[in-house]
Amino acid sequence: MCGFPCATDTVTVAPTTGQERVITANRQTSWAFADAFVAEEDALRWARDRAREAGLPSVSPGTGAALRLLAAAAGAKAVAEIGTGTGVSGVYLLQGMRADGVLTTVDQEPERQQFAREAFRAAGFAANRARFIPGRALDVLPRLADGGYDLVFCDGDRLESLDYLAESLRLLRPGGLVCFEGVFADGRTVDSAAQPGEVLRVRELLRTVRESQELLPSLLPVGDGLLCAVRRG
Repeated sequence: MCGFPCATDTVTVAPTTGQERVITANRQTSWAFADAFVAEEDALRWARDRAREAGLPSVSPGTGAALRLLAAAAGAKAVAEIGTGTGVSGVYLLQGMRADGVLTTVDQEPERQQFAREAFRAAGFAANRARFIPGRALDVLPRLADGGYDLVFCDGDRLESLDYLAESLRLLRPGGLVCFEGVFADGRTVDSAAQPGEVLRVRELLRTVRESQELLPSLLPVGDGLLCAVRRG
């Protein structure tokens, strides 16, 4: 067993009337509607097209909107991003951050970061709003300041997700947020069949975050799953 509800399980909720109702397959239609609820402007569509041409995944519009909302709610001035890609998630994060905020974004592929620079510029952000650091995340993150960040967004190697979590706890101020993209792993996280190591690591991440005394977690059903948690003060 996978340790989480599996795709074939019946899921129920108890409304305030005390009567139980079944969440049917219609939820998938509703989730698809929610994920596409926010329209994207030209800069985001351009960055998404570059990702598609390069064969790279990019966050869904719903995931991007959630990140933007969280950055705005946190009044984020300093955000760290693991996995620049072509800048889709970065545009959303910058849109939610304070006007004087700086996004620090890390990626092993400098050419991807060049696409992100163009996307940020097209979205209207000054060059000093983003700091691009090429390199492997686990080599770069230890060089960033302890307690210096309001939000850390992790969209890198799933096999390194627990290491990202440990670094995020060091980087975040009390009350800061850590978010992990892709924790549904295309449905494999809740599939009881044998799974590769990266999916097993995601399951371990989910358990660790859920059971941590340092974090207040929530799992958002947007895109391919967005795991979020607030670092307790």
